[in-house]
Amino acid sequence: MGPKRYDYAGTRVFLEHRSYQAEVAFLEDKSSKSVAGTSRLENGMQQAHSFGDKPKEICSVDCRICKESTSPAYKLTIDDSELKWLRSKGHFLSVGAAVISCRNGRAPDGLVADAHLADGFLHLILIKDCPRPFYLWHLTRLTRKGSNPLDFAFVEHHKTQAFTFVSTGDKESAWNVDGELFQARKVSVQVFQGLVSLFAAGPEY
Repeated sequence: MGPKRYDYAGTRVFLEHRSYQAEVAFLEDKSSKSVAGTSRLENGMQQAHSFGDKPKEICSVDCRICKESTSPAYKLTIDDSELKWLRSKGHFLSVGAAVISCRNGRAPDGLVADAHLADGFLHLILIKDCPRPFYLWHLTRLTRKGSNPLDFAFVEHHKTQAFTFVSTGDKESAWNVDGELFQARKVSVQVFQGLVSLFAAGPEY
C-alpha cells in the first residue's frame, strides 16, 4: 500500500480505540501552572489554556533554556515521601509523554512545540474520555502548523520530572515506546539528564 498504509492503520486504530480507567500521578512543577483556566466556545465546549499565554521558545542547537536549566542534578526517587504528587483519575483515551517536540511531516509543530531536550522535564499529555468527534478535532490540530492541539478541556498538559500510571480497570494498557509495543498495568517514568527511564509491571505487580 505504500505510504497510504499509515492512513489506513491510523483510521483503523482510531475507530477501534477504547478508553482506559486509570490513575496518573505526577510530580508538581512549581515553576508553571498546568492549566491556567478555561473559556467557552460557541458550540458549548470548554477550552483549556495550558501554561498561560507565554511566547514559545523552540529548542534548537545551543538552546538557551537547556543551557540555563536549573533542574536538580540528582536522580529522583519515585517513592520519596517529601515530593508533592498530583493526581488525575478517570477514563483516558491516551496517556503520553515527550522530552522533545516530536516534530515530523504529519505534525509540523510536534506534540509540544516548546518541549526542551535538556531542561530536566518531560511533558505529560492526558487525553480524557470524550466524544469521538472532539478527539478527532484534537488529532487534526496536530497536523496544522501554528495550531494548539492542547487547547481542549479534555486535554491535560503537565510539565513534570516523573509520573506513574496504574490501570484501575479490568484490562492492561498498551504502550508504545519509540516504536516498541508492550502491555502493562503499572508504569513508572522519570527523566534524568535528557534520558527517560521506564519501569513497567504486568498483572502480578
